[in-house]
Amino acid sequence: MIDSNPPLLDHYGALLRHSSSTPQTTECNGHYNGVVMEECQLPLIDLSGLKSHDRWERAECAKAISKASSEWGFFQVVNHGISSELVKKMRREQMNLFEAPFEQKATSRLLNDSYRWGTPTATRPNQFSWSEAFHIPLTKISDKACYGEFSSLREVTEEFAAAMSNLARLLAGVLVENLGHRREVLEEICDDSTCFLRLNHYPACPVSSEIFGLVPHTDSGFLTILCQDQVGGLQLMKDFKWVSVKPNQKALIVNIGDLFQAWSNDVYKSVEHRVMAKKMERYSIAYFLCPSYDSLIGSCREPSIYRKFTFREYRMQVQDDVKKIGRKVGLSRFLVQDESYAY
Repeated sequence: MIDSNPPLLDHYGALLRHSSSTPQTTECNGHYNGVVMEECQLPLIDLSGLKSHDRWERAECAKAISKASSEWGFFQVVNHGISSELVKKMRREQMNLFEAPFEQKATSRLLNDSYRWGTPTATRPNQFSWSEAFHIPLTKISDKACYGEFSSLREVTEEFAAAMSNLARLLAGVLVENLGHRREVLEEICDDSTCFLRLNHYPACPVSSEIFGLVPHTDSGFLTILCQDQVGGLQLMKDFKWVSVKPNQKALIVNIGDLFQAWSNDVYKSVEHRVMAKKMERYSIAYFLCPSYDSLIGSCREPSIYRKFTFREYRMQVQDDVKKIGRKVGLSRFLVQDESYAY
């Protein structure tokens, strides 16, 4: 039988054997990887309020979005304008794609040759992600040549990505206006050149529930919108402890990225999160709203906590840190008060 899953167990086993003689730490990015203390229900926001004819209802909805972005860095939205039928079609196509033989996914240059699995840079088990993914830039989503024999995936992906993009820009606009700026501010620096859609698959893990499906991290862009199934596994850091996010079939999850935290001068929070591997496979789709590479990210108010930097500079710093020390450092690298931040 041809296996569709990547050789995750082989890679993880090799890391485990290699690290057996190396002292291990239970800490990652400054936080313990211990048991989850509780299951949380993220703030749930009905976006129909933004389209209300009642000015008070519109203001209350915008206020709820801004409050959740400041206090949680995460929230859920319903009545978001993306139909359940479109989500179902996208999920069917996604599952069909990941059910293809591993060799085909790894060698056929599908979706802009964006297939990735595991964590090639991992040197220890706690740096390894039990997952596979395709990263599709918005600029390539309409390119027929990217899809190979998966031609039916293109039309659905185009429609889904456009809907997610509109939603991301709507929410970002609300958050910008809350800080006293025109919503066009982010429109001027965010374009399709760096925004992308990521199709995720977390194969069933036979080893342990302590294995990461996706290692602890923060998102680097402005805003992320996540469409996930009902398996669960997403966890976030809240009040210095890991909490498990209860899946909601009708809701999409939204979280703030590093650049929005920097631009808002820490009003909005980019929160560390992770996915835990499960004995059941899991699927999710994430849309990332990002600025163009050479856009200068400054603060919306002074005095600024962070020095000015471009998205290109930020990404290069993240990649350099991962290569050198095995993890992302992130915004701490760009603090005005301590530009010599040491890891």
